Amino acid sequence: MTKSNFFLADETATLNFGRQLTAHLTPGLVIFLHGDLGAGKTTLVRGVLRGLHYDGRVKSPTYTLVESYQASSLYLYHFDLYRFNDEREWLDAGFNELFNTDNVCLVEWPERAGKLLPPADVDIYLAEQGEGRSVIVASEKIAPDKLQAP
Repeated sequence: MTKSNFFLADETATLNFGRQLTAHLTPGLVIFLHGDLGAGKTTLVRGVLRGLHYDGRVKSPTYTLVESYQASSLYLYHFDLYRFNDEREWLDAGFNELFNTDNVCLVEWPERAGKLLPPADVDIYLAEQGEGRSVIVASEKIAPDKLQAP
C-alpha cells in the first residue's frame, strides 16, 4: 500500500486537493474518509464534485445518510454513517447495491458499518492541525505520490 502525507492550509486548499482527486476517479472506486467532526471530509467531497464541474449544492449527508450526484460521466454516492449505532443499520439501509462497478462511493465514518462495507480502494485520513489539516492518502489503486498539496 502506498501512502502520502500532505498539509492543507485552509478550506480552499482542501477543495483544491479534492479537485486533484478527480483525475484518479474510476467507476467502482470505494473511498473511505476518516476524521473527527469538522476535519474537512465533506469539504473534500465538495472539491471532488467541483473538479468534475458539478455546480449544484453539495451538503453533508449526515441526516439523509447518502447523497447522490451525476458529474461528468460518473455516478457518485456520498455516505455519512455517523448516525449509525450498530453495523446492522448498514444492512437495513440497503446501500450494498450502490457499491458496484458503475459507481464511485465516498464514505464518511466507514467504521460505523463494521466489516459489512466492501474494502476501500483509497483511505483518506484528515485531522485538524492548527488552522489547516493534515491528510494521509493510502491506496493500492491510485498513486497518492502523484497528488500535491495545493
